[in-house]
Amino acid sequence: MTVLILTCEEDVTADMVVVHLDALGVPVVRLDPADLTGGAALSGEYVHGTFRGHLSAGGRLVSLSGLRSVWVRRPGTPAARAAEPSAWLTEESAQALYGMLRGCDAHWMNHPDAAHRARHKPWQLRLAQHCGLPVPATLITTFPQAAREFAERFPDLVVKPVSGAHPQDPPRAVPTSRVAPDTDFSAVAFGPTLLQRLVAKRADIRLTVAGERMLAARKATPADGDPDDVDVRFAPAATPWRPTDVPPRVATSVRAYLREAGLAYGAFDFAEDGDGIWWFLECNQSGQFGFVEVETGQPIARSVAEWLARPGPERRSRVNGRNTTVP
Repeated sequence: MTVLILTCEEDVTADMVVVHLDALGVPVVRLDPADLTGGAALSGEYVHGTFRGHLSAGGRLVSLSGLRSVWVRRPGTPAARAAEPSAWLTEESAQALYGMLRGCDAHWMNHPDAAHRARHKPWQLRLAQHCGLPVPATLITTFPQAAREFAERFPDLVVKPVSGAHPQDPPRAVPTSRVAPDTDFSAVAFGPTLLQRLVAKRADIRLTVAGERMLAARKATPADGDPDDVDVRFAPAATPWRPTDVPPRVATSVRAYLREAGLAYGAFDFAEDGDGIWWFLECNQSGQFGFVEVETGQPIARSVAEWLARPGPERRSRVNGRNTTVP
């Protein structure tokens, strides 16, 4: 059975996983939804109580009933590269592709519905609290007065986007930044603002989870580092990422988080304080891991590949009102 990878054309992280799938002898079809309706094609037939679907990409034709797993990695906007792209064609293509895939019996990493919900940072913060992960004091507001009062209670704050990346083309990451002591917060009224207590961190933690496999990496904060370099993505690479153990209580809470979220993969970011507490910052349901694997040697790509290569679920069909097993 085949692994379907939905991702963009240039995705080195996906390339790393494909190498391991090839070594395992598992067939792979890689499809970018942006290639519909040019370099990729689809067909689905619903007749006599049965469904037969097929996808074509990169010269490969695969039956949807022959998929063991689907990895939703970094797919492009459906039909974005069509000869005559339009919002209508994008919606039609998305409905056709994801609607058919939702009906197949493959394992998902991650299911589109779960992944869409998991993108919302306010939802993440509440779920993390529910699962027992420490969350820094956080306020999301459009009330300037609420922001001022929050700053009085927690004088050392950072501000970060609620949604993540700025929606320009290509997307631009917006760094987490410290809030100046004299900020008046009037501009909060013009858009939701996320304020969060700054964790006096001694290290950043990236915990990558693929199925049941947890691989954590730690990047120590330099003692002589600039106190304004609070975002590890933009800070100078003074110290390397190193493998680290996951505290048992964190592991238990992370498993609960993934179970509640319905995710098979998650890239968790934590800030480790001076007492060794891992403060939850976010969980990216399709986060990059190549940079961590390169520096630490951790087998993240292999772990993802092994999960995707698991035997596919038993196929079921409903014919004349009865459920039957399909050989």
